[in-house]
Amino acid sequence: MDSAKLQKLVDNREKAIAGGGEAAVAKHHAKGCYTCRERINMLLDEGSFEEVNMFLTHRCHDFGMDKKVFLGDGVAVGSGTIDGRLVYVFAQDATVIGGSLSETMALKICNVMDQAMKMGAPIIGLNDSGGARIQEGACALAGYAEIFERNILASGVVPQISVIFGPCAGGAVYSPALTDFIMMTEQNSYMFITGPKVVKSVTGEDVTVEQLGGANVHATKSGVTHFVAPTEEEAMNMVRKLVSFIPQNNMEEAPMVACDDDPMRIEDALNEIVPADPNKPYNMKDIINLIVDNGDFFEVQKDYAKNIICGFAHFNGRSTGIIANQPSWLAGVLDCDASRKAARFVRFCDAFNIQILTLVDVPGFLCGTGQEYAGIIDHGAKLMFAYGEATVPKVTVTVRKSYGGSHIVMSCKQLRGDMCYAWPNAEIAVMGASGAVGVLQAKELKAIEDPEAKKKFIAEKEAEYKELFASPYQAANRGYIDDVIEPRNTRARIVNAFEKLQTKRLSNPAKKHSNIPL
Repeated sequence: MDSAKLQKLVDNREKAIAGGGEAAVAKHHAKGCYTCRERINMLLDEGSFEEVNMFLTHRCHDFGMDKKVFLGDGVAVGSGTIDGRLVYVFAQDATVIGGSLSETMALKICNVMDQAMKMGAPIIGLNDSGGARIQEGACALAGYAEIFERNILASGVVPQISVIFGPCAGGAVYSPALTDFIMMTEQNSYMFITGPKVVKSVTGEDVTVEQLGGANVHATKSGVTHFVAPTEEEAMNMVRKLVSFIPQNNMEEAPMVACDDDPMRIEDALNEIVPADPNKPYNMKDIINLIVDNGDFFEVQKDYAKNIICGFAHFNGRSTGIIANQPSWLAGVLDCDASRKAARFVRFCDAFNIQILTLVDVPGFLCGTGQEYAGIIDHGAKLMFAYGEATVPKVTVTVRKSYGGSHIVMSCKQLRGDMCYAWPNAEIAVMGASGAVGVLQAKELKAIEDPEAKKKFIAEKEAEYKELFASPYQAANRGYIDDVIEPRNTRARIVNAFEKLQTKRLSNPAKKHSNIPL
């Protein structure tokens, strides 16, 4: 082999890896950021990354671009492994023309996405881009559209994860928005349709980059991001953990892990964890931590719509999606945001064959003009649709309250919940006892003038209503609850139910696609 040709190969690889050059890389490091390949190496198993298309360059000659040619053109793409499992990765390089998207960069990203679809492996995008490369005009826009179309076609086929490490603006935000999970970092991570300057010129608002599209905003207000990490290193660890819960594609089962936690473990603390006063709050996460394998719960969107909890855990080593009402936040009511959050999570689990556990303590839907005007009817219907459409194993445990329409949408028997359990103190009814007595005994209450007598009458009727209509046995008598269980046995009953449901076979009617209320 000609040594000069070998040397040329080595030199070209070094040029590609150098990105925008030493000065640009130093400037990037000075911000506390890693380069695209440093990020890839943090994410993947050591030595597993195989890069492709390293020598591609852009084809633009306008606006002096013929003098700004970099091998790889601002993105590193290829495949590697996470805990030995194949994944495909693209990582934008902000040191090359700001990481702006060109026709060539889009081609590289699309190629790796096509490979991921063919091989049935997750796609992980590490985003750090200033947006479309203005010098390329319509070609850059077409490149975005090519990526978006692949995001759409890959949805529900292979898992898609987006990590935002820098600016993500304009058209660039839509690819992450089309993926299954978005992760941002507390520093240097931003997402918005238009930046502060444009906002100021159009609406007159004075807003900072952080206020407009920082990680905290999207974690707490918009719900756009599912995870926030303090550092890039922690972000990569979170991605690796997320991948551990999900299958390679929609044709595979979620991965099993070794379990050293007794599946039949009894938890006596559960018998005392729910307050006797039905209006007193408690933390549902305490229950979750006591029943999952080794207390390991990986929460999704933990700072958004806190009245409902979503996340992953294992039961006897099986990956499980958990949806639970949170009585310590807004009493666990369902509102627009909580309904959307839970519905999307249910649909992800169903798309990728992840069994679902639902823990119920819900007093109803949040009322008022604000919620009605925001479309609570449609948002609540999304959650109902998601549960009713899901064909994966579904186990439901009613811990305390389950009233009215909110009872129905939280994976009830009629929405094809496979096994529905209730704790002895559970109340399953159209409404709470206080409201029911006010409606059912309206005439009698009106006739009682003495305040003490009225108070006594209300207490008697509320107790009667709870016994007749709100106890779990009334629902069990009708077959709407499969069993009333002792709280301390909850983990064992859940594990047993899911083990029996592993051979479940259920399919929906043939159709092009459903029309979920959006």
